Amino acid sequence: MKFQFIIVLSLATLLMSCAPKEKSKSIEMTDSASYTELYRPQFHFSPPINWINDPNGLVYHQGEYHLFYQYNPYGTTWGHMSWGHAVSKDLLHWENLPLAIAEYQDGVTGDSTMIFSGTAVVDKTNSSGLGKDCLVAIFTSNVHKGNQGLRQHQSLAYSNDRGRSWKLYDKNPILDIQRKDFRDPKVFWYEPDQKWVMALVVPDLFKVQVYQSRNLLNWNLMSEFGQVGDTTRVWECPDLYPLPVENEEGKSKWVLSLSGGHPAGPTFVGMQYFVGDFDGTNFTSAQTKAKYIDYGKDFYAGIVYNNIPAEDGRAIMIGWINNWTYANLIPTDPWRGAMSVPRQLTLKKSEESYQLVQRTVDEAKSLRDMEITNLEEYHKGSLEIDLEWNGSAGAILELFANGEEKTVIGQTREGSIYLDRRQSGIIDFQSDFASIDQVPVKKGSVNLHIFVDQSIVEVFINDGEASITSQVFPRGENKINIPLKENIVQLKAWELKSIWK
Repeated sequence: MKFQFIIVLSLATLLMSCAPKEKSKSIEMTDSASYTELYRPQFHFSPPINWINDPNGLVYHQGEYHLFYQYNPYGTTWGHMSWGHAVSKDLLHWENLPLAIAEYQDGVTGDSTMIFSGTAVVDKTNSSGLGKDCLVAIFTSNVHKGNQGLRQHQSLAYSNDRGRSWKLYDKNPILDIQRKDFRDPKVFWYEPDQKWVMALVVPDLFKVQVYQSRNLLNWNLMSEFGQVGDTTRVWECPDLYPLPVENEEGKSKWVLSLSGGHPAGPTFVGMQYFVGDFDGTNFTSAQTKAKYIDYGKDFYAGIVYNNIPAEDGRAIMIGWINNWTYANLIPTDPWRGAMSVPRQLTLKKSEESYQLVQRTVDEAKSLRDMEITNLEEYHKGSLEIDLEWNGSAGAILELFANGEEKTVIGQTREGSIYLDRRQSGIIDFQSDFASIDQVPVKKGSVNLHIFVDQSIVEVFINDGEASITSQVFPRGENKINIPLKENIVQLKAWELKSIWK
């Protein structure tokens, strides 16, 4: 594995931009990393070394869940964007694979191209002519054209060996509208019309464009959606998918999700979604105001898996745990960035609207080790907590509580659930990191399903009707205080096993 990766990356390096490379301890991406470093997540995916951001190309193929992602092979800050790669048989335990698609330089024009976000599909019928059951990746080429500046268009690569090696299509680009900002294609198979559909964004115009193709190579514009919801930040990473409506058997609605603004305002980035209908040509929604997928600062660029088997049928999303406001500055080494626990998505009908519901996949229960009988005596950093709170105002849990330091989950007098990381540990690496996130909830008792992992806290509220995802960087161990035990109706907790051991 190590030898194979050195060859792949060495060949890629010959094609790379001549721009100075960042210093890096190693460019070998193997399973030999210790995964015991300070703040290293134990059940959230992170690469052995270097920078990671958006999940890309989430696809299930021949018994494996593929996770591609934006990756810098040369350092722990953003740059030299290429596609990293890992696979899993259970969405939890990941095998790191060699770099999939690397940044390159055109030997004729000298143009330098980074491999931006995109998607992967299984071409079961060989519609592209590139091979039956081959994996096809469609991604944004971010091209630096010398004095002409930047251009973004959509390109294709394919693999006929289960994603272990990739070849660029020799007639790229497959879609180009001659714009500087035009990116993040999400492609899926639309069964009723027997065609491929692509959703991607014109970011600065707050517009999602929808294209169709019979062969993955030639694309025609069908429709556009935009200029609604949150337009405080540019739109990125769209996805379009049907979700079942709980308690309404046989009913489903389509969801368009995308990244951009945050409920706390334009200082941060987040994810919003729209619920509506898709007829194979147009996505329509009566919704005009933003609904947010996550109310924490650290869930971005989430997309759902393609090609999940019909007998499974779940819509499973993974998002990037970080925020562009401080992403390059978080105090981790030799890696920077991580992925969320996979989330299963559904919808619930709420009065006249629909609410997105997110729950951790059932597979996550297999990580449970011993049940924790006294949470306040548990001082390790990887655990799952399931509790019911009686709805009173106050601090529910204090995580990573050491002296003056603590990360507080609580409820306001107005009824919102909040996560306060203003005293969470190391907070001075960026002025906006220290903050409170909150989400309104229904009156009455509140269920909280909480995952704590060294430097990551994911909170699922009222059976997944809302979530808060945040990074924290405590200086001490994970001591937990329960200030108002009398308001805890029920509590269960488990220590979670590492996915790397």
